[in-house]
Amino acid sequence: MKEALTERLMDAVVSYEVEDAVRAAKEALEAGVDPVGAIENGLARGLRIVGDKFGAGEVFLPELMIAVEAMKQAMAVLEPAIAGRAIKQKPKGKVLIGTMEGDIHDIGKSIVSAMLTVAGFEVIDLGVDVPVEKFIAKAREVQPDFIGLSSLMTTTMLGMENVVKALAKEDLRKKVKVIIGGAPTSSEWAEQIGADGHAGDAMEAVEVTERLLRTREDSP
Repeated sequence: MKEALTERLMDAVVSYEVEDAVRAAKEALEAGVDPVGAIENGLARGLRIVGDKFGAGEVFLPELMIAVEAMKQAMAVLEPAIAGRAIKQKPKGKVLIGTMEGDIHDIGKSIVSAMLTVAGFEVIDLGVDVPVEKFIAKAREVQPDFIGLSSLMTTTMLGMENVVKALAKEDLRKKVKVIIGGAPTSSEWAEQIGADGHAGDAMEAVEVTERLLRTREDSP
């Protein structure tokens, strides 16, 4: 029965059934299913399948958004059950992410956050309309390995450069890799402002983060 509930969690995400994902999460807890396993082998597995289909052009953004929402709502049920417990698998790294000040677009950033979580990273999501000062203060507090900056408006892109400059001014730049993303951004813009990478979508965000992680681990 426990395996069947884990499979049901996966199927709910793959089938874009938000309510069933929540029901399955509640039933999994009642049945004594390990909540970490339910996330890793159920929800995360389902989102990987949808993410792969999205990367291959087999499904589109609306479907991916619903799959992410199914995972998020089911995780909200499961996460309290693992609060205070030792996480079985050490996170690959810590990512601080947010949408720049003046920009309230949330969808792309939220999908990136979910996909990075699935990939094994610890993600601290600051939300939208985040000022430079908040990025810096939180970076000092949580000591992330990566900072992800999202902007869907050309008018807020300059904030990304200000974050990079502020990190350098506060002597934090060498400790963290900066990745940018959003419709108006580009790899050229990333290079111009001194960021470490650019991602055009959620799948690429995971790939860039993984690549930069390997580069960091290979460094003497």
